[in-house]
Amino acid sequence: MTRIVALTGGIGSGKSTVARMLRERGATLIDADAIVHELQAPGSPVLGELAEAFGAQILDASGALDRAALGRIVFGDDAARGRLNAIMHPKVGVEFAARLARATDAGDALVVLDIPLLFESRRAGGRGASAMDFEAILLVYVPAEVQIERQMARDGCDRAEALRRIEAQMPIEEKKDLADFVIDNTGNLEETELQVERVYDRLLGPER
Repeated sequence: MTRIVALTGGIGSGKSTVARMLRERGATLIDADAIVHELQAPGSPVLGELAEAFGAQILDASGALDRAALGRIVFGDDAARGRLNAIMHPKVGVEFAARLARATDAGDALVVLDIPLLFESRRAGGRGASAMDFEAILLVYVPAEVQIERQMARDGCDRAEALRRIEAQMPIEEKKDLADFVIDNTGNLEETELQVERVYDRLLGPER
Protein backbone atom coordinates (compact mmCIF):
# COMPACT_ATOMS: atom_id res chain seq x y z
CA MET A 1 0.00 0.00 0.00
CA THR A 2 1.27 3.45 -0.91
CA ARG A 3 1.35 5.91 1.96
CA ILE A 4 0.90 9.55 0.97
CA VAL A 5 2.03 12.47 3.14
CA ALA A 6 2.44 16.20 2.64
CA LEU A 7 5.63 18.15 3.37
CA THR A 8 5.51 21.88 4.01
CA GLY A 9 7.35 24.65 5.83
CA GLY A 10 8.02 28.36 5.59
CA ILE A 11 10.48 30.59 3.78
CA GLY A 12 13.99 29.83 5.01
CA SER A 13 12.94 26.78 7.04
CA GLY A 14 15.06 24.30 5.07
CA LYS A 15 12.24 22.27 3.58
CA SER A 16 14.34 21.38 0.53
CA THR A 17 16.98 19.86 2.81
CA VAL A 18 14.40 17.65 4.53
CA ALA A 19 12.88 16.70 1.17
CA ARG A 20 16.30 15.56 -0.01
CA MET A 21 16.77 13.46 3.14
CA LEU A 22 13.41 11.77 2.64
CA ARG A 23 14.19 11.06 -1.01
CA GLU A 24 17.58 9.56 -0.04
CA ARG A 25 15.74 7.14 2.24
CA GLY A 26 13.58 5.92 -0.61
CA ALA A 27 10.56 8.23 -0.59
CA THR A 28 9.07 9.34 -3.91
CA LEU A 29 9.01 13.13 -3.93
CA ILE A 30 6.49 15.14 -5.92
CA ASP A 31 7.67 18.73 -5.74
CA ALA A 32 5.17 21.55 -6.29
CA ASP A 33 7.92 24.12 -6.91
CA ALA A 34 9.54 21.91 -9.55
CA ILE A 35 6.20 21.50 -11.30
CA VAL A 36 5.64 25.27 -11.18
CA HIS A 37 9.04 25.88 -12.78
CA GLU A 38 8.27 23.39 -15.54
CA LEU A 39 4.87 24.94 -16.24
CA GLN A 40 6.39 28.44 -16.33
CA ALA A 41 9.16 27.56 -18.78
CA PRO A 42 9.99 30.13 -21.50
CA GLY A 43 7.46 29.98 -24.32
CA SER A 44 4.89 28.02 -22.31
CA PRO A 45 1.18 28.92 -22.39
CA VAL A 46 1.27 29.45 -18.63
CA LEU A 47 4.04 32.03 -18.90
CA GLY A 48 2.02 33.87 -21.52
CA GLU A 49 -0.98 33.86 -19.19
CA LEU A 50 1.14 35.27 -16.37
CA ALA A 51 2.55 38.02 -18.58
CA GLU A 52 -0.97 38.96 -19.60
CA ALA A 53 -2.09 39.10 -15.97
CA PHE A 54 0.92 40.96 -14.50
CA GLY A 55 2.55 42.74 -17.42
CA ALA A 56 5.69 42.30 -19.50
CA GLN A 57 7.82 43.53 -16.58
CA ILE A 58 7.76 39.99 -15.14
CA LEU A 59 9.81 38.76 -18.14
CA ASP A 60 13.56 39.18 -18.47
CA ALA A 61 15.41 40.15 -21.64
CA SER A 62 15.42 36.54 -22.87
CA GLY A 63 11.66 36.12 -22.37
CA ALA A 64 12.00 33.92 -19.29
CA LEU A 65 10.12 34.58 -16.07
CA ASP A 66 11.83 37.09 -13.79
CA ARG A 67 10.81 35.52 -10.48
CA ALA A 68 12.15 38.40 -8.42
CA ALA A 69 10.01 40.85 -10.40
CA LEU A 70 6.92 38.68 -9.98
CA GLY A 71 7.69 38.32 -6.28
CA ARG A 72 7.82 42.09 -5.84
CA ILE A 73 4.31 42.28 -7.28
CA VAL A 74 2.65 39.49 -5.31
CA PHE A 75 4.37 39.67 -1.91
CA GLY A 76 2.35 42.02 0.26
CA ASP A 77 -0.51 42.31 -2.25
CA ASP A 78 -3.30 39.86 -1.47
CA ALA A 79 -5.21 40.57 -4.67
CA ALA A 80 -2.17 40.01 -6.89
CA ARG A 81 -1.26 36.84 -5.00
CA GLY A 82 -4.83 35.64 -5.45
CA ARG A 83 -4.59 36.17 -9.22
CA LEU A 84 -1.33 34.23 -9.33
CA ASN A 85 -2.79 31.36 -7.30
CA ALA A 86 -5.91 31.25 -9.48
CA ILE A 87 -3.70 30.77 -12.53
CA MET A 88 -1.22 28.29 -11.08
CA HIS A 89 -3.03 26.14 -8.51
CA PRO A 90 -5.40 24.26 -10.87
CA LYS A 91 -2.61 23.52 -13.33
CA VAL A 92 -0.23 22.34 -10.63
CA GLY A 93 -3.01 20.20 -9.17
CA VAL A 94 -3.58 18.39 -12.47
CA GLU A 95 0.12 17.58 -12.84
CA PHE A 96 0.38 16.58 -9.19
CA ALA A 97 -2.49 14.15 -9.60
CA ALA A 98 -0.93 12.60 -12.70
CA ARG A 99 2.42 12.04 -10.98
CA LEU A 100 0.76 10.69 -7.85
CA ALA A 101 -1.26 8.22 -9.93
CA ARG A 102 1.94 6.96 -11.58
CA ALA A 103 3.65 6.51 -8.19
CA THR A 104 0.64 4.68 -6.76
CA ASP A 105 0.35 2.43 -9.80
CA ALA A 106 4.04 1.60 -9.43
CA GLY A 107 3.47 0.56 -5.80
CA ASP A 108 5.85 3.14 -4.28
CA ALA A 109 5.85 2.70 -0.50
CA LEU A 110 5.94 6.37 0.53
CA VAL A 111 5.01 9.38 -1.59
CA VAL A 112 5.83 12.83 -0.23
CA LEU A 113 3.86 15.75 -1.69
CA ASP A 114 6.12 18.80 -1.30
CA ILE A 115 3.65 21.71 -1.04
CA PRO A 116 5.25 24.95 0.26
CA LEU A 117 1.99 26.87 0.81
CA LEU A 118 -0.15 23.95 1.94
CA PHE A 119 -1.82 25.66 4.89
CA GLU A 120 -2.23 28.98 3.09
CA SER A 121 -3.90 27.28 0.16
CA ARG A 122 -6.23 25.28 2.39
CA ARG A 123 -7.21 28.44 4.24
CA ALA A 124 -8.05 30.02 0.88
CA GLY A 125 -10.29 27.16 -0.16
CA GLY A 126 -8.01 24.19 -0.77
CA ARG A 127 -7.51 24.22 -4.52
CA GLY A 128 -5.02 22.16 -6.47
CA ALA A 129 -2.50 19.92 -4.73
CA SER A 130 -3.46 21.12 -1.25
CA ALA A 131 -6.93 19.61 -1.66
CA MET A 132 -5.57 16.10 -2.17
CA ASP A 133 -5.97 13.37 0.42
CA PHE A 134 -2.91 12.40 2.45
CA GLU A 135 -2.30 10.61 5.71
CA ALA A 136 -0.19 13.16 7.54
CA ILE A 137 1.39 16.61 7.30
CA LEU A 138 5.11 17.05 7.96
CA LEU A 139 6.24 20.58 8.84
CA VAL A 140 9.84 21.74 8.64
CA TYR A 141 10.10 24.32 11.42
CA VAL A 142 12.46 27.09 12.44
CA PRO A 143 11.53 30.18 14.51
CA ALA A 144 10.61 33.31 12.56
CA GLU A 145 13.85 35.04 13.51
CA VAL A 146 15.84 32.18 11.96
CA GLN A 147 13.69 32.46 8.82
CA ILE A 148 14.68 36.12 8.57
CA GLU A 149 18.39 35.46 9.10
CA ARG A 150 18.51 32.63 6.55
CA GLN A 151 16.69 34.64 3.91
CA MET A 152 19.07 37.57 4.33
CA ALA A 153 22.07 35.26 4.02
CA ARG A 154 20.67 33.25 1.10
CA ASP A 155 19.05 35.95 -1.00
CA GLY A 156 21.05 39.01 -0.05
CA CYS A 157 17.88 40.89 0.90
CA ASP A 158 17.55 43.28 3.80
CA ARG A 159 15.62 42.57 6.98
CA ALA A 160 12.56 44.53 5.88
CA GLU A 161 12.24 42.52 2.66
CA ALA A 162 12.75 39.22 4.47
CA LEU A 163 10.07 40.15 7.00
CA ARG A 164 7.67 41.21 4.23
CA ARG A 165 7.99 37.80 2.59
CA ILE A 166 7.40 35.99 5.87
CA GLU A 167 4.35 38.10 6.65
CA ALA A 168 2.85 37.07 3.30
CA GLN A 169 2.63 33.52 4.69
CA MET A 170 0.81 32.00 7.65
CA PRO A 171 2.96 32.40 10.79
CA ILE A 172 5.22 29.40 11.28
CA GLU A 173 3.98 28.95 14.87
CA GLU A 174 0.41 28.50 13.61
CA LYS A 175 1.60 25.91 11.10
CA LYS A 176 3.40 24.07 13.89
CA ASP A 177 0.12 23.59 15.76
CA LEU A 178 -1.58 22.14 12.64
CA ALA A 179 1.07 19.62 11.61
CA ASP A 180 1.12 15.92 12.45
CA PHE A 181 4.94 15.78 12.52
CA VAL A 182 7.31 18.67 13.19
CA ILE A 183 10.96 18.51 12.13
CA ASP A 184 12.90 21.26 13.91
CA ASN A 185 15.61 22.38 11.50
CA THR A 186 17.11 25.01 13.80
CA GLY A 187 20.16 22.93 14.66
CA ASN A 188 22.79 21.17 12.57
CA LEU A 189 22.28 18.67 9.76
CA GLU A 190 22.95 15.68 11.99
CA GLU A 191 20.15 16.69 14.34
CA THR A 192 17.78 17.14 11.41
CA GLU A 193 18.81 13.76 9.95
CA LEU A 194 17.91 12.00 13.21
CA GLN A 195 14.46 13.59 13.23
CA VAL A 196 13.86 12.70 9.58
CA GLU A 197 14.88 9.09 10.25
CA ARG A 198 12.45 8.82 13.16
CA VAL A 199 9.59 10.28 11.13
CA TYR A 200 10.38 8.05 8.17
CA ASP A 201 10.31 4.97 10.41
CA ARG A 202 6.99 5.97 11.93
CA LEU A 203 5.41 6.64 8.53
CA LEU A 204 6.36 3.27 7.10
CA GLY A 205 5.94 1.37 10.37
CA PRO A 206 6.01 -2.43 9.98
CA GLU A 207 6.34 -2.13 6.20
CA ARG A 208 10.04 -1.24 6.51
